[in-house]
Amino acid sequence: MKNNLFKASFVASILTLATTSAFAESSNFGIVNFSSCITDSKLGKDEQSSFENLKKQMSTHLEETEKQINELAMKFNDADYMDGLSPEAEDELKNKIRTLNEELSRYQNQYYQVLNQANMKIVQSIGANINTAAEKVAKDKKLSMVVNKEACFFHNPTLDVTNLVIAEMDKTYELESKKQKATSSSVAPQVDLSEVK
Repeated sequence: MKNNLFKASFVASILTLATTSAFAESSNFGIVNFSSCITDSKLGKDEQSSFENLKKQMSTHLEETEKQINELAMKFNDADYMDGLSPEAEDELKNKIRTLNEELSRYQNQYYQVLNQANMKIVQSIGANINTAAEKVAKDKKLSMVVNKEACFFHNPTLDVTNLVIAEMDKTYELESKKQKATSSSVAPQVDLSEVK
């Protein structure tokens, strides 16, 4: 029995040493803060701005529908106004309120679906950019891996490469912006030859 305990203890010690030495060899890794890459990179700021514009456009439509419902509800709750309506006009008012409530419910569902889809698309787009930038930083710094900060319970602050990743993302963003501007400006305007004399 003692012999088996000794063997188990010996095997556990060897496994611990192997794991520790493997970790020591691969400890040249970096940590990146995903949320900082979203909030601080030029791409992230641009995507957030687009998302806020979409949100504003959609919420304006919701607010207009809600305003119409509230105006009709005020009329419906005004006893003097309701007394002056014919039964047909009262039914029409009730139907209009019901229809607007259904539209509002439909708009709200669409609003949340569109925003969720837009948010997922943004996170995927930025995630792909972070991945590419992290790979470049890893090659430049000869790192074995770059890990998302959220996957760590603790890390030494010296391992943080977030600023380097953001800088790479910004370089890529600027290059892409220049390419887009060059492409849009290289499209020659159409000239009406009938006007040329």
